[in-house]
Amino acid sequence: MGSSHGAGERYVGLISGTSMDGIDAVLADFSSGSLVVAAALTAPFDQALNDELDAVRRDPDGFPVARLCRLDAALGDALGQAALAVIESAGLRPDAIRAIGSHGQTIVHHAESEPPFTLQIGDPWRLCRRTGITTVADFRRADLAAGGQGAPLAPLLHQALFAHPRQTRMVANLGGIANLTVLRPGEPATGHDTGPANCLLDLWYRRHHHGERFDPGGRWAAAGRVDEAWLEVLLRDPYLAVPAPKSTGIEYYSPAWLEARLPPWSQARPADVQATLAAFSANTLANAIEAAADGAAGRLLICGGGVHNADLVGRIRRRLPDFAVESTAEHGLDPDHVEAALFAWLARRRLACERIDTRHVTGAAHSVLAGTVFEP
Repeated sequence: MGSSHGAGERYVGLISGTSMDGIDAVLADFSSGSLVVAAALTAPFDQALNDELDAVRRDPDGFPVARLCRLDAALGDALGQAALAVIESAGLRPDAIRAIGSHGQTIVHHAESEPPFTLQIGDPWRLCRRTGITTVADFRRADLAAGGQGAPLAPLLHQALFAHPRQTRMVANLGGIANLTVLRPGEPATGHDTGPANCLLDLWYRRHHHGERFDPGGRWAAAGRVDEAWLEVLLRDPYLAVPAPKSTGIEYYSPAWLEARLPPWSQARPADVQATLAAFSANTLANAIEAAADGAAGRLLICGGGVHNADLVGRIRRRLPDFAVESTAEHGLDPDHVEAALFAWLARRRLACERIDTRHVTGAAHSVLAGTVFEP
């Protein structure tokens, strides 16, 4: 095993995303002055944890609080196991790590409520105790309290890694929800959630393919035909007309949202539903990109699990013929590692007492210290 030399510059980042099927973990080394991913893995949830998270997704308002507390504790243990696994995979000991940044699992996010609220679970005390490593968690609520949306936070890292001094670039994270970052030379990053990426596709696929969680490569969607009339109905969704700053989540683009909008032919033509949902995701993102570009051609960097959905990426490319669409891998960071790396980067900033300025992204009134520190 490795020594603890350089622990001050090694951080672990953890996130369980909107797919709710596992934990993405990265070990980020900042000793060179830039972010280098030294190790990464995805730790799938066991079936019991999957089932509980799916139950929360179906009805967060009706999920019993005691059951939620048990789930919070169990997820804290799973996050700790994932952190130890990624550290071991790098040939290191826990004492080689300065801190863990844990996003946890978002259960609810309602920035539009009064008062606004968000909840990420995965008990950081249990994570801290299991690993013996200082842990930073609860990254979103300080921004909400400052009048911001609490999300997305990724534009901060996108600006640090992908901004160009002479070229406007955009970065799209294709998770369950799609978020867009706009990077103009010499200006602060802006960004917002554009709508669904994979969440509705995953919901519909699971309904028709028992035991499977997503459409590999988007093959089922590719086999269907887009129903243009229903697509027009979907594109009138009120969230899409809300001006930025704005954020959304799977509690909005939920099973109930989809059920309320399914057309009469949905059961007879399920692949056409999937194709139309894919077109909906591609169009909502492309519309936001075109609005931000204001007629100019540009460069779009994509990351997140959706980069593996060849059908969805193909639809985005076809909608944006004037854009060079590239993976973030071509710019130094594997698209599967970007979100977890964000929380390693944020943890490092929090321990340095560096405030983050999200005013141009989330609409916060002032910069904040994002994250709460938990010491073993």
